[in-house]
Amino acid sequence: MSVQFSGWEVVDDGASFSGVDLQPNQKPQKRGVYKMYHGTSVANARLIIANGFKPSSGGMLGPGVYVSRDIKKASNYPLGSSSTDRVVFQLRVCPGRVKRIDSALHPLQFTWHSHGYDTAWVPPNAGLLFVPSGLEEDCVFDPKRVEVVSIAKAPDTTIENELKKLISKSSKKRRGGGRGAADVCSLCKRKTQQGSTHTKQKCWKCGKTICILMSKHFCP
Repeated sequence: MSVQFSGWEVVDDGASFSGVDLQPNQKPQKRGVYKMYHGTSVANARLIIANGFKPSSGGMLGPGVYVSRDIKKASNYPLGSSSTDRVVFQLRVCPGRVKRIDSALHPLQFTWHSHGYDTAWVPPNAGLLFVPSGLEEDCVFDPKRVEVVSIAKAPDTTIENELKKLISKSSKKRRGGGRGAADVCSLCKRKTQQGSTHTKQKCWKCGKTICILMSKHFCP
């Protein structure tokens, strides 16, 4: 029996499109922009949305903003806090030049930034004592490389809606009241600048309207 298939699916490493979901063991690319997560308290969430991230003074990889592409990792923070005081941000992260830290007593564990790297990356299951969960983690030195885009988790819908409104207000303020704000393509869900829409066409097989920047399309 023959099987007919029409369509495509693209796996992007983030160097071409922003907001890509990397697999845990994929190394971030220098020009890539990725979806990641950060866990914090409700009070700190409000401050971060209003004022941006502030790098920690220390940590297992030294100073920086600690993020992860694994939402399970971010959901555990702040450590020791109640689930009623935990918020998980969805982020857009531009990691820049990345240094892989995957061994105990790595010579650049705390000094990677002074050697020209923008982000330190601990891959999953690296077997490091300072990452007992075995989950992927990143430390971004410059907080300007980390942008809050939404709320992935919140204690309840009231707090979630409050924080989302604050994010929207902050985003409009950064864009100067909405002038030149980016639209979102209804098909590929990627941002497009006003006045520069994406090219759309009909699929030759099923006739469905598609955007040429869609990461996947399967004919019914």
